Amino acid sequence: MQIENVDVEPRPSAWSLFLIFSRIGLSSFGGGLSGWFYREFVQDRKWMSEEDFLNGLALSQALPGVNVKNMAIWIGYRLAGARGAVAGFMGIIVPPAIFIILLATVFAALTEYSITNIALAGAAAAAIGLSASMAITTAIRVPRRVLPWIFVVTTFVAVGVLQWPLLWVVLGEGVLSVGIEYVRLLKKEA
Repeated sequence: MQIENVDVEPRPSAWSLFLIFSRIGLSSFGGGLSGWFYREFVQDRKWMSEEDFLNGLALSQALPGVNVKNMAIWIGYRLAGARGAVAGFMGIIVPPAIFIILLATVFAALTEYSITNIALAGAAAAAIGLSASMAITTAIRVPRRVLPWIFVVTTFVAVGVLQWPLLWVVLGEGVLSVGIEYVRLLKKEA
């Protein structure tokens, strides 16, 4: 019997996750970080599947707090347990926060020059492009079923048209959608 040699990517250490999240956090400004996470962990390193990533992205957006921080914690936990979660959180928060404080000091001194505003507008445009790229990638892969669209439309109408409080709409529709999906999965397993 011959055992097939399969190349398996080794799981990262907490330190390597900290360094990866620090690099991403220090090199992306104004948003679009989920796009960088996708490229780094799914496409380049293949440490997680696209389905796992998108499930984590959905969970991170549903939880309270900053989505990117939630996603870093989730990815870190999936790849290296509790230490990975701490490394993801610290890597995405601490080095960029220190850098932003230093950068704010420099920008405060440069506000009288018009090039400063141009540079900030360029960074904002790049962040919008990365966010749009991630939204398109996610939208293409979302299963096409009627029920999710019903929730999208009813949420839009409730919050955008009827001006109901977002918190109560999201809580109500979140509980309802999770319940429906739970029942659907139970029927699928039976």
